[in-house]
Amino acid sequence: MPILTLLIALPILGSLALLAVPNRDGSNDQTMRLGALAISLVTLVAALFMWAGFDQSATAPAFQFAERHAWIPTFGIEYSLGLDGISLMLVVLTTFLTPIALLSSWEGIHERVKEFSIFMLVLEAAMIGVFVSLDLFLFYVFWDVVLIPMYFLIGIWGYDQRLYASIKFLLYTMAGSVLMLIAVIGTAWLHQQATGQYSFDLLKLYELRVPDHLQYWFFLAFAVAFAIKVPLFPFHTWLPDAHVQAPTAGSIILAGVMLKMGAYGLLRFAFPMFPEAALAFAPMLATLAVIAIVYGALVAMVQPDMKKLVAYSSVSHMGFVVLGIAAMNVQGVQGASYQMLAHGISTGGLFAVVGMLSDRRHTRLISEFGGLKAVMPRLTAAFLILTLASVGLPGMNGFIGEFLILLGAFRWEPKFVVVAGLGVILSAVYMLWMFQRVYYGAVTNEENRHLPDLSVREWAVVGPLCAMSILMGVAPNLFLAPMEPAVTRIVQRM
Repeated sequence: MPILTLLIALPILGSLALLAVPNRDGSNDQTMRLGALAISLVTLVAALFMWAGFDQSATAPAFQFAERHAWIPTFGIEYSLGLDGISLMLVVLTTFLTPIALLSSWEGIHERVKEFSIFMLVLEAAMIGVFVSLDLFLFYVFWDVVLIPMYFLIGIWGYDQRLYASIKFLLYTMAGSVLMLIAVIGTAWLHQQATGQYSFDLLKLYELRVPDHLQYWFFLAFAVAFAIKVPLFPFHTWLPDAHVQAPTAGSIILAGVMLKMGAYGLLRFAFPMFPEAALAFAPMLATLAVIAIVYGALVAMVQPDMKKLVAYSSVSHMGFVVLGIAAMNVQGVQGASYQMLAHGISTGGLFAVVGMLSDRRHTRLISEFGGLKAVMPRLTAAFLILTLASVGLPGMNGFIGEFLILLGAFRWEPKFVVVAGLGVILSAVYMLWMFQRVYYGAVTNEENRHLPDLSVREWAVVGPLCAMSILMGVAPNLFLAPMEPAVTRIVQRM
């Protein structure tokens, strides 16, 4: 079986296998957990084999491991898959975070474990499909399928306001999806007008000349759909609710992978397909991005809830990604691509550790903690590493992405860098202040004196995330090199 189809099929086949196992009374919960974890690890191994076989040279084909089969030939719809360096890294990120998310929920999910495991595997398959689709219709199918398992993960296994958060998440993202669907149909219709045949093939649509009066509207439809998913200010209001109410595994996947789908869409579809409109709207996108950077940081600073603080930090950090894309030069786009990976690792890790504290104390309020360094030194060390990665300390993964983004943005328009630089300072303020209040000082709450430190399972969650945060900071070229040819092609196309 071709490798890309295998990556999508493995989680789906695994979920069907779990579906066949009876578990009405919960007697097979452990089997469900182990089965889902094993399937996700096999998928990760397959992704790493694919990375090993990926040709990183500038002369390699634009999209590798390509697969193409007729699906609905009357309308030119194909099952078309392929990936370049950018989508390769995002697929690896997806397969890396899924087993970590499953491990993080090992003791936090006690009801309907079978259904939870199935939804997590279906979600993984759909996210991989988003990153490898080269047919717009197929991309749209996977884009919408992603919403279904996440809706149920929040709505069933979330916290007190889970129904409100899940419905808000679905309505926001579906509204953007409808706009994108109109633009997808419009571009296929334009291809039919120009050639006599409908086509949703990305490579063909790259060459399609879209009239100016339509190009601007189509770009806006794509950009709004992707901006909601990023989420970019002012389309961000669904995110804090979804993060706070989602179970820990849902928050890890939501921050680590799903937000990247919006930025990936801008890079893969909106900018290359409608270059004139993209260049015209780039300053507006950059303006919204720097607003998101500062606004997200300021709002994060006043949050009493650790999980909500990390959620608003995502709004701020993803603003950097959009700023790098808007700059549309090699440094900016390379930095944005790298920052997507770095943010997925560090913020996913922060949500994992906050989830560990929440499982122990059943609260996420900063005021309920204090002095945990003396009680839980290993968890404190892990949280410190992830915090320093998040604030962009040199030598950690967050620094590389932010540096390249600011460099690319400065080459394009220095005034945006002045404002974005404030976000770098503010992120250090709110993250380190939160770390100080939770982990330093005296133990003020008696319930915190006997909290257990990291278990073996929790080490398996935070250990790889901390290691990746450091590895990406000291050996960035391991991740930058595969992406560079793809980034160069996108910039040259623009």
